[in-house]
Amino acid sequence: MTYTEVPGAHDVPIKMWTDPAAVEGKAMDQLRNISTLPWLHGLAVMPDVHYGLGATVGSVIAMKDAVCPAAVGVDIGCGVSAVRTSLTVNDLPDDLAPLRSQIEAAVPVGYNAHRDAVDVGKLPGLDTKAVDDLWSGFDDLAPEVHARRTRAAIQLGSLGSGNHYLALNSDISGVIWLELHSGSRNIGKELAEHHIGVARSLSHNQGLVDRDLAVFLASTSEMDAYRRDLYWAQEYARLNREVMLGLYERVVRDHFRKRKVTFDQRISCHHNYVSEETYDGVDLLVTRKGAIRAGKGDLGVIPGSMAAGSFIVRGLGNANAFNSASHGAGRKMSRNAAKKHFTVRDLAAQTQGVECRKDAGVLDEIPGAYKNIKQVMRQQEDLVEVVTHLKPLITVKG
Repeated sequence: MTYTEVPGAHDVPIKMWTDPAAVEGKAMDQLRNISTLPWLHGLAVMPDVHYGLGATVGSVIAMKDAVCPAAVGVDIGCGVSAVRTSLTVNDLPDDLAPLRSQIEAAVPVGYNAHRDAVDVGKLPGLDTKAVDDLWSGFDDLAPEVHARRTRAAIQLGSLGSGNHYLALNSDISGVIWLELHSGSRNIGKELAEHHIGVARSLSHNQGLVDRDLAVFLASTSEMDAYRRDLYWAQEYARLNREVMLGLYERVVRDHFRKRKVTFDQRISCHHNYVSEETYDGVDLLVTRKGAIRAGKGDLGVIPGSMAAGSFIVRGLGNANAFNSASHGAGRKMSRNAAKKHFTVRDLAAQTQGVECRKDAGVLDEIPGAYKNIKQVMRQQEDLVEVVTHLKPLITVKG
């Protein structure tokens, strides 16, 4: 579909890749509030749009000389990574439970962390210099997080909870892919919360219609401090996924030792982040919250749910959407609503054929709480083209 324009404030239309009438009222209110920001250059809304804390999930906010930390969210740099393997479905055993257990033993999930920091030098393909550079910049971060260095170090290469996951998938030709979704863990959360608090206290934000939309302005010390910490957290999130993939690959390589498994080049994309980009000759700060970059030729991953799987996509470079696409299917039901509406029996039925947790602890992640990913993909055919569809065989959640 092509986008629909909804009037916004200050003559900046809200461009929507979904039916505006189908968007929940709270999310539309958030979008209209975003459109009131005087620094806004453009606002694009993805088909997975839904209400979110701070700002709408599935929104792409392009601003001139300003950035809103709450619109980035507390999981700075959250995203998805995937890699194709040399395995096929014919190489897999009938019982995938032992492999799932090995994955869970190698990668801490939930609030857990590694006992000691991962030795990245022992993981093939890992950029040890990037990790060294990351830690060399730690002392430059906001002093409020300096006491968290040890925890940040042992959480590098860990999953987290909520909608974060590790998956073993089969594509349409039967080739096995590894995939995972995670972000900047607790250190990103603490950095985000610190800067959101600073932004709310600034005088130029006192008259905003929503205090969550407090911004930092260019050429200020507060903006400089936020961007320094933001970019550090985005890099932490990227490396967190890289380390996890390295650990995951090692599990698979050891489990299928006789197959001598090889791995293709990794695909990785943030979907909660800020990027410096130029549109219409204007230098902008583009915030994607629940959206991926889909510049022409860019490879990305768009997940659906524990049952619907994911899509590997290639960007079409649609400037009307600021070269963006959805980050997934998007929720159609809140976590609390899902727990009230569904049962563990429903979860087992909806994840039949997938080796995964089927207990009350992940009931809020039941596939029925998410939008139809195929419909979401149809709504963004002018944003991305599908490379392949991945079907989940194993899903690990915290």
